[in-house]
Order: sequence, then C-alpha cells, then structure tokens
Amino acid sequence: MITIRRALISVWDKTGIIDLAAALERQGCEIISTGGTRKALEDAGIAVTDIKTVTGNPEAFGGRMKTISFQIESALLFDREKDAAEAAELDIAPIDMVVCNLYPFDKVRAKGAGLPELIENIDIGGPTMLRAAAKNYKFVAAVSDPADYAALLQELEENAGALSESTRFTLMRKTFNHTADYDALIATSMDAEAGELSLRPAFEKAKKLRYGENSHQTAFFLRQRGARDSYYDMQVLHGKELSYNNLTDMYAALESVRDLRQHACAVIKHANPCGLCSGDDQRKVLEYAWAGDPVSAFGSVIAFNTTVVRETVEFFELNAKERARRKFIEIVVAPAFSPDALAYLKFHKNLRIVIFDPHYLTPQKDLKFLHNALLYQDSDLKLKSGVETVTRNKTAQDPELLDFGLKTIRQLKSNAICIVRRPEKDYCQLLGMGCGQPNRLNSTELSIARARENLKAEFDGKEDLEAYVRNIMEKSILVSDAFFPFPDNVEVAHAAGIRCIVQPGGSISDEKVIARADELGVAMIFTGVRHFKH
Repeated sequence: MITIRRALISVWDKTGIIDLAAALERQGCEIISTGGTRKALEDAGIAVTDIKTVTGNPEAFGGRMKTISFQIESALLFDREKDAAEAAELDIAPIDMVVCNLYPFDKVRAKGAGLPELIENIDIGGPTMLRAAAKNYKFVAAVSDPADYAALLQELEENAGALSESTRFTLMRKTFNHTADYDALIATSMDAEAGELSLRPAFEKAKKLRYGENSHQTAFFLRQRGARDSYYDMQVLHGKELSYNNLTDMYAALESVRDLRQHACAVIKHANPCGLCSGDDQRKVLEYAWAGDPVSAFGSVIAFNTTVVRETVEFFELNAKERARRKFIEIVVAPAFSPDALAYLKFHKNLRIVIFDPHYLTPQKDLKFLHNALLYQDSDLKLKSGVETVTRNKTAQDPELLDFGLKTIRQLKSNAICIVRRPEKDYCQLLGMGCGQPNRLNSTELSIARARENLKAEFDGKEDLEAYVRNIMEKSILVSDAFFPFPDNVEVAHAAGIRCIVQPGGSISDEKVIARADELGVAMIFTGVRHFKH
C-alpha cells in the first residue's frame, strides 16, 4: 500500500473532481494544481498548492507551459527506494498521485474544427505527467478517467488514504492505453489533414473462445476500445459458450434482418441465409423462413428483428415427446424475448439465447485483415441507384418484394442468385438461393432446384405439380448480385418458369442478354448497383 500524501490534479473534464480532491484533503493529502482546475478547487474551499511554487516557474505561453519541468517529472519518476537520497539532495519531494484528463481533441475534431484549433487542443503536459506516473506505478497512482473516481474514493476511505499496488497497476495499464489512443487519434487526424488515410484501431477485453473455425485454431473475441456500441455487447441469456463460428453466423443472421420491415426472421447456415422472410405475423414469418430450406435449417442460427414471443418459438417443438419432432438449432438471437418465450427456449439446455438488436448494426466501414495488410471500404448500404425495366415486357413491379430480394442477395456469398416470392399478401419469402459458386450459371441452377424442392414440399396435390410450380415461379422474382455475362442464365431461368429477373446491369453483353430476354418474353430490371460479397 502507498499512502497518497501529495497529489497533482490538472483536469479538463472536472466531473467528480471536487469529491475526489475533498476525500484526498480529508486524508491529509497536499493537493497541487494548475490554472482552471486550481480555481475550481479553491472555489469549493479546498486548499491548493499552486504549481508555480513547485516548478519555480510561471504558467506561460497561454497555458502551453504549466507542468513540464524537472521538478514535476522528477517528483513522479524517481525510484523511492534507489533514488531517495539523490532526490533529497535535489530538494525533490515525491508526488504520489496524478489526476489528469486531457484536452478534448476528439470532441474538437468531431465538430469539424480546422487545423489551427486542432493543434491548440493537443495536450502535451498531461500525457507527459500521466506517462511518468504510470511508468513509476510501484510508487505513484496515474488517474486518467473520471469513471474511476468512485472506486478510488472507496479504497482511499477504507485504507486511510492509501492505494494498493494492484490498483496502481490497473491504473497504469489504463493510462498507457489512454495515451496511446490519444496519440493515435492525433496522428491519424494529422494524416487526414494531409489527405492521407491511416488507421490505428485498438481492441480490448479479450475473451478466449474454445477454439477458432476449427479445433486446432486458437481464437479470441475483443471489443473495439472507445466504441459507443459493439457486437461484443450482446447479452447471452442461456446455453453453451458461443464459438467462433457461432459469432460469425449470428452476425450474418442479424445483418439479414436488420433493415427488413415488420417482423423478420433469418435462418443462417455457414454465414448465408438459407431461409429469410418478413411479414405481419412473427410465427408465420418463422415458418416461411424455415421452409426456405428445412434440411439446411438443422443446426442453424435464427435471428429476429422484433421481440420474440412464445407462440413463435413453440414452432421448434423443443419439449415434444417424440425427439424426432424437436428442431435442432444452435442459437436464437433477437432484440428481446418475452418471459414465457425465454422459459420455453430453456427447455433445450444447450441452446444459446442471445439478446442483440440488429438495428444497432449500422457500420459505415468494412475492414478485412489479410496477411500483415488491411482492406478498408465503405459498407454495402446502398441498395440500388435506380430501377429501370430494360425489356419490352414491363411486368408490373412489386417494389417491396424487389427490395426484399436485393436485401437478400446482399447477404449471400458471390456468385449469388436468389428467388423471392410472396407466399401470401404482406409476406416476402426467400424461396431458393444459390451462392458461393465459381460461375453464375451454377448459382442460378441451384436456386431453381432449391425453389422447386420447396414448392414440391408445400404442394397439396389438388392440381398438376408442374403446373403449380410454374405458376409460383412465374409470380416470383429472380435476383442476381451482379450482371449476367451471357444469355444462358436467362434461358435457364425462363425454362424453370421465371418471368422477372433483377440484376444490376453493366456488362458489355447487356444488349445480347436483353435481346434474349425479349425473345423469351422475360421482364428484366436493372438496378445499377452490384452486391458482391466475398
């Protein structure tokens, strides 16, 4: 334990500083302070030693020089065991605590300040004091965050004005992270002033996962330091520990429902939606999403964009006496769960139940780490730049279904094709998809095959099967994430009954593709925006 007999306080943000200083004073601590902080403390009736009496120098140059001095830095840095005699010869009295927060460079930058104002808000003395105190943490406490004052007050009161080494070590780590982030923001801001992009992201609170994508890989989950909100902040209410693959699949599920209207549900397998639906009734939405690919839904991740109710999750039949009727899923994630829905889901002891609101997922930038390198781009948030029917067939558009198809294709790995339909009024459903293929024709064939399987499964036998399938396909929309390089995709889609195709356009073969669509009587819509996802 180190008793705090002498503290230097110099803060920009004065939140809570009076209470902390008063507590130090009650313990007999001498308080040294500067400028505006000194005045605030004196106005509160706290005795303060002016920094000038320690440094022997005036505050100068409009406050640019206050604390930087041989006397202050020596009082913080000297080793109390090895250097005590030398400090006494030099008339250096130890300072046991520095309380300092820095000029608000981040706030000034955020409001769009120009270079001169940014420069004036670069703190020099504060980081110097904090780093000196942090380096000498065995004898000095470096306090850089007002959020720590309450805990410090309690410890000081309980220990007659003393702080433990473990507390000082924690404060040291926090201080060096704080000054590193502060300098990183200044450096990247100055690069931006020069018209150059540089990034220095920082992450903390590492959680070790059981393993990575495969059992032989070590993996961690970290939070970006200083971020207002983070995917890391999810609440896990029940079930086994989340794995690396769980986290990536769940993120894909949340992305899939984040900007769908009404109730929406995504069924995710290997980061791709194999089922997706939006509509008026949450239970129906889940049923339609599950029907998108019931086989692949085994062991899937399910996401909702609204509070989950019990009627919805009873679809999983988790407590059915016949085990074969119980639907096996890995995770259910939603903004909230009703108490009875939560109780029902807990029938499955290993099922992960997670609270996270997909509407929080609005990243403006997308980063991908490669070997000692980083790819950095705008997030894919633009759905379309326009909607133009480029064929003679001007089939009446269904704007909501078209947007649903575009939001779906945006989530599928390239090359990607999806077929979407309205299973009934006020519902949009993913009927079939093909993705991750080396050529677009394969994806088209896969999406058609999946759609046909789903339609066969729902067929009630009251009419000819092929007539039923063709009727539904004719009312559906086939969406492509990128342009068609050849007319063959149009021919395959037409043969399956598709009569409306949506694609971005932009190929040198557009005229040939449009001409073939005209020959076959297929409507083709260009959106002007590609949605590759690798």
